[in-house]
Amino acid sequence: MSEPLRPEASRELTGTPAAFTEGCRRDMDRARAEAARARALGPAGGLATLEAFDAAFAALSEAASRASLARNVHPDPALRDAAEAAEREVDALSTELSLDRGLYDALAGLDPAGLDAATRHLVEKSLRDFRRAGVDRDDATRARVKALREELVRVGQEFGRNIKDDVRRLEVEPAALDGLPEDWRRAHPPGPDGRVTLTTDNTDYVPFLTYARSAAAREALWRLYRLRGHPRNLEVLSRMLARRADLARLLGYPSWAAYVTEDKMIGSEGAAADFIERIARAAEARMRRDHAQLLERKREERPDADRVEPWDSAWLQERVKAERYGFDSQSVRPYFEYARVKQGVLDVTGRIFGIAYRRAPDAPVWHPEVEAWDVVEDGALLGRVYLDMHPRDGKYKHYAQFTLASGQAGRRLPEGVLVCNFPRPAPGAPALMEHGDVRTFFHEFGHLLHHVLGGHTRWAGQSGVATEWDFVEAPSQMLEEWVWDPAVLATFARHVETGEPIPAELVARMKAADEYGKGLMVRQQMFYAATSLELHRRDPAALDTTALVAELQERYTPFRHVPGTYFQESFGHLDGYSAIYYTYMWSLVIAKDLFGPFREAGLLDPAPARRYRKAVLEPGGSKPAAELVKDFLGRPHAFDAFAAWLEA
Repeated sequence: MSEPLRPEASRELTGTPAAFTEGCRRDMDRARAEAARARALGPAGGLATLEAFDAAFAALSEAASRASLARNVHPDPALRDAAEAAEREVDALSTELSLDRGLYDALAGLDPAGLDAATRHLVEKSLRDFRRAGVDRDDATRARVKALREELVRVGQEFGRNIKDDVRRLEVEPAALDGLPEDWRRAHPPGPDGRVTLTTDNTDYVPFLTYARSAAAREALWRLYRLRGHPRNLEVLSRMLARRADLARLLGYPSWAAYVTEDKMIGSEGAAADFIERIARAAEARMRRDHAQLLERKREERPDADRVEPWDSAWLQERVKAERYGFDSQSVRPYFEYARVKQGVLDVTGRIFGIAYRRAPDAPVWHPEVEAWDVVEDGALLGRVYLDMHPRDGKYKHYAQFTLASGQAGRRLPEGVLVCNFPRPAPGAPALMEHGDVRTFFHEFGHLLHHVLGGHTRWAGQSGVATEWDFVEAPSQMLEEWVWDPAVLATFARHVETGEPIPAELVARMKAADEYGKGLMVRQQMFYAATSLELHRRDPAALDTTALVAELQERYTPFRHVPGTYFQESFGHLDGYSAIYYTYMWSLVIAKDLFGPFREAGLLDPAPARRYRKAVLEPGGSKPAAELVKDFLGRPHAFDAFAAWLEA
């Protein structure tokens, strides 16, 4: 009997920088050996050739995932540097193998007869990826492709590092904290000079922009936030756009946007642009109504106001919700204490998906605050998840799920990491969360579930979230719906002092208030999507990125561009997502449709969740995403549910 699989990958992040590098190179050597085996077997090897090919890229994926995670979260700067270097080495080998004509020929010659549907899908997708990489080009072109890809890895790392390391600080008088929650004020005592230090970390920035009554202080922090990465990333971004355009043209595409949209659900840059415009038009009337209410509220304090400034928006929205919809978001914070929210996420997802979480206190972790939890079902270990949930120096500043190990049936257990920046609990000072934080927690945990539950496929290349990129967000966005349900919230949202569950009436007012501002939010997302796409559709040699951002902001949102600010320099999605930020809204359209069966049955009913798990999550990338959705809904996905949500 074979030994049961154990999650082991986190151990690689607990040694020295040299040991970390050695581990990544060991995986690279394994990838080279498996690729050589696939070439040697050739088409005559049949499934053995495909197994060797899959194992080669799986080994590379393991090294790449660990390097990306360590670069973003490890507390040791030396190990972060080692991870950055390892990431470059791994990517270089990945590019080399993607341009390997012998490896391509071994795969292309396989006889598809007798292959099951998932295996045929793997072969077809892999051959397409080879061709998109340039494998069928001449030697000189392939050499240039390799050089450009290696440079783009370095440029992307530089862009992200300049954002992550640029934490700016603003000193204000204590009076500037007027309006902030009491627990937040206690966590920000005045320093020796009597002034309070604010940072551009989200744990400071979001509450301050939402609650601080001082418009001058809000403006100062807002401007500082939009200087992160400046001025270094202005040049880095220009270099990134130029090299991407060079690579796209080299591969026969008119732009990077054309290249990167081709293999997504949406299919083309033109379709992406049309989708952005369709969503923008659908939300325009709603946005104008939302904005008119903001301006009307501002005129209550400044009768001569003729516009709403961008640093006023969150604060004014909070006032409108409190005064017109009877909801003050501070009123729910005592119900969202971090430890209870965390347990609630585990309990709710465990209940509906038929799994349980078991703390793994002896698991190796890279920082004392990191928690490891085993995911189990009927006593069987499905995988392991890690929670790295609070901000610290040198750590990734946003919220994301990172892969630590991709699972494969009979080979490896999936291991995933939740990287967040939620308030940190302290003795005598519980960490209270915004409802938006709770929504983010559920969203990112949705990625973890997809990674773990979909991490038992036959082929490593189809594990977990290996679907089309513009579908990846849909399962996570759908899980956000659970944070609006009174019955769900009552299971964990209890007052930090009284222990009373959150009243259903308060949840109803919170939900009604959330409907306000929907038009502004959707148009803001379309600004981000258009910025992402247009930066990669235009000729980079003649592109002024600041001017383009200004133009698009004023086209898609009601807020003016503020000279001397540079949003694009800290728009971290431009590295990973490049031209395809539209995927968030594309996925949301699908998510609203996927939610229908859950709404009908009730959110704590496990029946639709188990069916969804089998149809959408467990297959990973073994089918096109459109087929996964159709398997669950019994029909192709449609726009109707999203349109109804937008107009609600």
